[in-house]
Amino acid sequence: MKLLFVSPYTPVSIRTRPHHFLWALVARGHEITLATLYENASDQAFLDEMRTAGVCVVARPASRWRSAGQVAAALISGVPMQARYSWDAALASAIARRHSGSPFEAVHIEHLRGAVYGVALDARLRPPVPVIWDSVDSISHLFAQAARQSASGFGRIVSRLELGRTRRYETDMVRRFKRVLVTSDLDRRALLELTGPVAEGKIAVVPNGVDTRRFYPIDEPPQSDTIIFTGKMSYHANITAVVRFVREVLPLIWSRRPQTRFQVVGKDPARQIRKLGEDDARIQVVGSVDAIQPYLGRAAVSVAPITYGAGIQNKVLEAMACRTPVVASPQAVAALTAAPGRDVLVAPDAAAFAGEVLRLLEDEALRSEIGAAGYRYVNENHRWEDSAARLEDVYYEAIQSVR
Repeated sequence: MKLLFVSPYTPVSIRTRPHHFLWALVARGHEITLATLYENASDQAFLDEMRTAGVCVVARPASRWRSAGQVAAALISGVPMQARYSWDAALASAIARRHSGSPFEAVHIEHLRGAVYGVALDARLRPPVPVIWDSVDSISHLFAQAARQSASGFGRIVSRLELGRTRRYETDMVRRFKRVLVTSDLDRRALLELTGPVAEGKIAVVPNGVDTRRFYPIDEPPQSDTIIFTGKMSYHANITAVVRFVREVLPLIWSRRPQTRFQVVGKDPARQIRKLGEDDARIQVVGSVDAIQPYLGRAAVSVAPITYGAGIQNKVLEAMACRTPVVASPQAVAALTAAPGRDVLVAPDAAAFAGEVLRLLEDEALRSEIGAAGYRYVNENHRWEDSAARLEDVYYEAIQSVR
């Protein structure tokens, strides 16, 4: 297929889903044009990799001033700020010129931030081309939870401001585009609640996978009293999860095992998170690392005390791929088919969460059993190759629907 893949941000490895979709589509022999915005030298290096792999790259520099202007325009117009944040009219024009010379068969649009390009291209591309929008998650479902539960006052305010706008926008986008993708059935149901049965046949679940070349077990015993949380630590749901874990769960663990260390590993830790490490030496805020896998592999337990969110929690899958046993909140595994008590331990409140962590810390055989079951689950259910094959099916369905 001749595909246009539009991403509002350069799909480097930290942008797990578009990154792996792109490489999988390249490996499967499709002719791909990647249209995106880039910010720094790392982004440009990735785009050079794409060119070397045979991808046609149409890229423009991101501009904070342009984004600020777009956000201001969004506030006036009533559309979500995210929906305008990455708009660049010059990039849209460059894409249209590329299509006029050699038409695409299908257009893939990444995330709510990219949807504005889908709207523009749906109106401008001639001959018409089916647009497949990868919503990834239902952002309005996420904002509804964040408005109530975020540990950040600013996060609650922004979520409340954006919630109504985002519900209206997601409803319009789902109805507009030929096909819509989400990572989980939970997000599919959330979008259907907005649109009603009119969108029943167009929303497809394409789950995230795990890169087992980057996440795999290490050949050394874990540090017996180390528990770990991983994720982007400027993200409000992760901040909320860690703050509440430290306040409500860790004291219960320390009352029985005061030697337990808690590691927080992930880029851009917010001030709230950095302060936790200053207040207690047993909390280590690691921040950005070249590779998370060695930290996951050495930890005795990985925790995912997520109190709200949307889509699939990659942190859970990545820990499982490293054969590290996971204790999770029900919200963190709601989008997975993993079996509680076998593949992952699930705890609904602080006392239960502390109890499950302590069980694992004090029982090496149980750690090994849960870690091995999680490892099997990931390898059987979350392979990027399988997700890419499902993605191809959606493309072909969309193309056939307009012929």
